[in-house]
Amino acid sequence: MGAFYETVTDSEQETKEIASELAQFLQKGDVLTLEGNLGAGKTTFAKGLAKGLHIKRSVTSPTFTIVKEYKGSLPLYHMDAYRLEHSEEDIGFDEYFYGDGVSVVEWARFILEYLPENRLEIEIEQVEPERRKISFHPIGNHFEEMIARFKEKMDTREM
Repeated sequence: MGAFYETVTDSEQETKEIASELAQFLQKGDVLTLEGNLGAGKTTFAKGLAKGLHIKRSVTSPTFTIVKEYKGSLPLYHMDAYRLEHSEEDIGFDEYFYGDGVSVVEWARFILEYLPENRLEIEIEQVEPERRKISFHPIGNHFEEMIARFKEKMDTREM
């Protein structure tokens, strides 16, 4: 797993910019998981992905709806599994995970048994009020190659 990548952002805007850059590498059927404490920046990251996918609608947390769908250059399926802890309910995850868009799952640890084996796990840690450490853990060749290309682009970019 040599493609692991980690970066630090110093503002909400910078977190969105990192996510927007990552969106340029996404393909239909990609599944990203977002983990982090409440307020860490998971939905902020999803907003950046949406921007990078040319989604015009405002992205909000899907906590009470579980899944929100957005249309852009690729459809974005934004899920929040927080309310599914201790639930046996399968809300048709496969239709999203193997569909025509990109799935982003907040609190994915609550639905591990439904997640595809290959995915990009993203952990966001609040290290200071505005500072976030974002770690990308690719699982599978496709995501390892994606993160290697993403890291190469980020290493040559000025923030």
